Amino acid sequence: MLGLEDAIEGCLKNNNKSKEMIYKSFYGYLMGVVLRYVNDRNDAEELVNDTFIKIFKSIGQFSFPNEEGGLQKAFKGWIARISSRTAIDFLRAKKTHVYVDEIVEEQQPFTQINVISQLNAQDILKLLNILPETHRIIFNMYEIEGFSHDEISKMLNIPESSSRVYLTRAKSKLRELYSKTLTNSYATN
Repeated sequence: MLGLEDAIEGCLKNNNKSKEMIYKSFYGYLMGVVLRYVNDRNDAEELVNDTFIKIFKSIGQFSFPNEEGGLQKAFKGWIARISSRTAIDFLRAKKTHVYVDEIVEEQQPFTQINVISQLNAQDILKLLNILPETHRIIFNMYEIEGFSHDEISKMLNIPESSSRVYLTRAKSKLRELYSKTLTNSYATN
């Protein structure tokens, strides 16, 4: 069995066994990333396959990390960014993306965000599917994928302030949904 470094180097040489190893090893991971953006499983499968095509075409751009033992994490981060951009491009092409007005942060009331850090990660992922699409996309991009508001602004063609406001709204909505979930679970017990 090939190690990850050998598989990446094999992909650089267009070796099909190496590509197959990468595909089988990371398919499930990328499906999880894409499903955070796209709810339809068939669309998600197609997007994951599109992502692998992009990965294999641009594998020469992947930078091996300097620290030992960081290869898996660095590679997963690199392919997750490709897959999230692929999903966002798909949503943009479908024009299911709602129009985002320029929203000024001062128009929004300030709310504490620290409650969100107390949520269980699995709970958040389940609740994300309930959020309006724009809120879900911006939350995923910022909190899960690690994009900056500037990057989100450029990718979604919205003002940077709108990205911040939608993130705040998404967190607020998640808190509200989480509270309802807790209330309902206590009521059934």
